[in-house]
Amino acid sequence: MLRTKTAESKVPVSNTPENVSIKPQRMGFEFGEQVPQYWLNNSHLLSHTMNALSVLFPQGEQFFVDSVRYYRDQISDPKLKAEVRGFIGQEAMHSLEHDAMNQHVRDRGMPVEELEKHLEVILSITKKLPKRHQLAITCGLEHLTAMMADMLLERSDVREDMHESMRPLWMWHAIEETEHKAVTYDVFQEVGGTYAERAFYLAFSTAALGVVASYFTTRMVLNDRSNFSLKDAARSVWRMWGKDGTFSSLIPTWLEYFKPGFHPWDHDNSELIARFKEEISAHIAPQYQNGNRRTLQ
Repeated sequence: MLRTKTAESKVPVSNTPENVSIKPQRMGFEFGEQVPQYWLNNSHLLSHTMNALSVLFPQGEQFFVDSVRYYRDQISDPKLKAEVRGFIGQEAMHSLEHDAMNQHVRDRGMPVEELEKHLEVILSITKKLPKRHQLAITCGLEHLTAMMADMLLERSDVREDMHESMRPLWMWHAIEETEHKAVTYDVFQEVGGTYAERAFYLAFSTAALGVVASYFTTRMVLNDRSNFSLKDAARSVWRMWGKDGTFSSLIPTWLEYFKPGFHPWDHDNSELIARFKEEISAHIAPQYQNGNRRTLQ
């Protein structure tokens, strides 16, 4: 079991800023003929990369919920307890909305069901790890999603690459990932998580996510190989990993997690939530305007 000689100093209370609330909201996004096949920068590879990530979310976020919920009764801080409830509800909403997107991707001929079965096997193996290690994995993956969320909300060029029929889903998801970006970390600290655990499992989770997401993307690309082009692939790889690429630009933020005193809210980007929340609220389907509190609890 990974341990340092002494556990990191606990954070006994929530560190989420007072101006940030963590509340679930069902959106009711619909995906149909208005969504182009290549909805991200009109790119074959980029679109399939994001489609592949979407396939990961429903089961992955259920794993996050389970890893946090296991420790819910050990949390003493009332504010953090309330945030855990909000976190569970938000992740439930993410699963529902990405299920709808994944059905759209399935309807376009992608092997979504088969990939979901592969992911189920991977997660069943991961669930054999000690519970706190599962929580450390969740912390690491939440750091990755928070980084990508911040990048999407910060960079207009990335948002503008998305077709208008898909942009609201990803912006809404990014807002909520920002709102609850510290919940699993604060729970991990509260239950005695160590620096060695969280540092190791960020590296482990990043590598695992990279392998699985690349495999899922490759399967989609091969399934749609008649539209593959080397020019698009080269341009897309540069967009992701070249100078100021969407992923390469995140490396400095990824490394910050390894600071012994790191906390997700060291980078207070709560102003981004306020900036985009009203815009996204306009996309709530009429039947959910008064809220929907279905969760995975």
